[in-house]
Amino acid sequence: MRTRFILIETSHAGNVGGAARALKVMGFDDLVLVSPRWANVLRREETIQRASGATDVLAGARIVATLDEALEGMSHLCATAMTPRDFGPPTRSPREHFARLLDRAAPPDAGPPDGVAFLFGSERFGMRNEDVYRCHVCLSIPTNPGFGSLNLAAAVQLIAYDWRMALGGFGTAPSPPHARTAADAASVSGMLAHLEQALVAIGFLDPSAPKKLMPRLNQMFNRAALQDEEIHILRGVAKAMLETADRSRR
Repeated sequence: MRTRFILIETSHAGNVGGAARALKVMGFDDLVLVSPRWANVLRREETIQRASGATDVLAGARIVATLDEALEGMSHLCATAMTPRDFGPPTRSPREHFARLLDRAAPPDAGPPDGVAFLFGSERFGMRNEDVYRCHVCLSIPTNPGFGSLNLAAAVQLIAYDWRMALGGFGTAPSPPHARTAADAASVSGMLAHLEQALVAIGFLDPSAPKKLMPRLNQMFNRAALQDEEIHILRGVAKAMLETADRSRR
């Protein structure tokens, strides 16, 4: 689904770079700036540094003079604001709204919107009411009621993340395969015999009344699905116990 992030009258160059980085991390690249403070903001050193490698997003970003230009081709508009307006579109959390939006996009309804735009106001004043009023929804990120002010780039990151997850996400990278191999039964049995000898040597196990200590340890190690390296560690522990017991008897 076509997705655009629009920053309105951004005053801090670093936030533009941070927003670009946030978009690239979430797989988006359509960034439009409406009347930013700096005409050369996409080339400023602070912007490039904060982008941290997302220079392709900066290279493709556009600067326009009006919000109308930024919204060209977009059919579903999402304002962002910390507090609800008395008048205007409904206020919802991002996840709630995205679920509704994508549910309506499924057949037999009208289908997905032609393009979704997320609008972010200036760092100092947020979004103007007239810009909020023209949107279909006002997204409010759930935050601490006592301190809900988010950095602009952080807000972009959160919205981009929730939208990407609503679209299906990327999934998580599988864990790399381990070269370690599971210990076979003979290795476990040999380790248990070694450990039993050590437990007797330190006086923890009475060979005349062993009860069910060793079978219980056997079951415990079976549940642990020991690896070969772990068998070597336990044998090293048993060896050290035997050596300590031997020294104490001298």
